[in-house]
Amino acid sequence: MKACEVADCGCQIEARNALDVPLLSRRRWLHATLACTAAGALATIGFAGSSTASAQTVKTSDEALKTLMDGNQRFVERKLTFYQQDLAILQQRTAEKQEPFASVLSCADSRVPVELVFDQSIGHVFVNRVAGNIATTAIMASIEYGAVVLGTKTIMVLGHGNCGAVKATIDGKAVPGQISSLYRYILPAVRSAGNNLQAATEANARLQAQLVRESSPALAQLIREGRLSVVAAFFDVETGRVSLLS
Repeated sequence: MKACEVADCGCQIEARNALDVPLLSRRRWLHATLACTAAGALATIGFAGSSTASAQTVKTSDEALKTLMDGNQRFVERKLTFYQQDLAILQQRTAEKQEPFASVLSCADSRVPVELVFDQSIGHVFVNRVAGNIATTAIMASIEYGAVVLGTKTIMVLGHGNCGAVKATIDGKAVPGQISSLYRYILPAVRSAGNNLQAATEANARLQAQLVRESSPALAQLIREGRLSVVAAFFDVETGRVSLLS
């Protein structure tokens, strides 16, 4: 008998040719071989120790923010690692519950794929998306759920380059349907930053982050206790880089 070389596998494989043993034994031999192969594959890709952090390993707001920014650096360098994780295993682990380490309030713009931007996979980031990344009542309820119930450690409000919602607010032109209902949330930032699109977009991200910090007693309590941070950031759609805003 030859022991499986994968540590802690607990299975053994017959060293002799499988064709020399009865059918039932050959089946057992095949099952044992497949089990060891699968264990070896998981050990090789290092699922638990992947550079894409497991949500459960991120314990503090500083670690959560660093994990996001490290992931964005990998995105910028085209060195993504999220695909190395076994998606089937991730789905199994998150089917009953989720434990995301971070929450991101992002614009609904299709050029801002949040999980890709931060090189994260299933169950890692609690994403809230709405045009203009605005902190409406419904969005705030969702963000509170992420922090209070799911335990997210950091909240990032993410503006982005060439934002259509901010540009439309600056232009102030008639638009179809209910699109103009976004304007009232973004106008204070436009008034403070002027008609420069990037300046207004950054101002809007800062403003919405301030609303997230100050409009929710539940979030404010977590911030006071040092269990949560709220930051504003800007995503450059041309370079892919996320920059934190002071």
